[in-house]
Amino acid sequence: MKKKEYEAELEPLQIELVKMQAWARDSGARICVVFEGRDSAGKGGSIKAVSQNLNPRGARVVALAKPTEREAGQWYFQRYVAHLPSKGEIALFDRSWYNRGVVEPVMGFCAPEQTEDFLRAAPGFERMLTEDGLILFKFWLTMSRGAQIQRFLERESDPLKQWKLSPVDVGGLSKWDETTKAAEEMLRRTHRPPLASWWVVNSEDQRRARLQIIRVLLAGLPYENKDEAVVGAADPRLIAPPGL
Repeated sequence: MKKKEYEAELEPLQIELVKMQAWARDSGARICVVFEGRDSAGKGGSIKAVSQNLNPRGARVVALAKPTEREAGQWYFQRYVAHLPSKGEIALFDRSWYNRGVVEPVMGFCAPEQTEDFLRAAPGFERMLTEDGLILFKFWLTMSRGAQIQRFLERESDPLKQWKLSPVDVGGLSKWDETTKAAEEMLRRTHRPPLASWWVVNSEDQRRARLQIIRVLLAGLPYENKDEAVVGAADPRLIAPPGL
């Protein structure tokens, strides 16, 4: 998608996001958006597209570092609970509790029993959150293996993007099939419509993917004065629930 075309579609959608945030503030809605996916799939760019015109006092990006020794000894979900949105807030998670579902087992950072415990517990954890009124969106971004390698090479050669290329990213290059298997199992066991659904995003074209993500968010929230012509509907060829 050309930059000019992308920006022409993005601006009216971002106006809708500002209207949505005003509704969340006034209504007291708690909105949590989880961004997961393959390394370099475009999570950060998608989060930026959603958040760049929102009031940072009510919209937070949550990108947690490696757990401390103390956090590693806590109930697994505990450190994420501390960052969930309060009344009138939006929290955008750049990776989340789903580290335990894909990244950690693939990279050998947790035992198989810990992953199994997580996959059993996550639906119940999210059910408690949504039954208490939290609005939850979950996005899994993916692309082809060739696109991932190309993006890694671009990061490696760009001094402004080298910080994005972590040892985990590099190690994951050789674990494409393992990541695919872990992601499919995680999506199958934690896709719980209608309140805790996953949306699988084809981010081969990152600009189109960002627009689709914003459309899903806006379509799923009952904010006032929604411009249905602008919001439209997500393209099922680019973003859909698992298995469709």
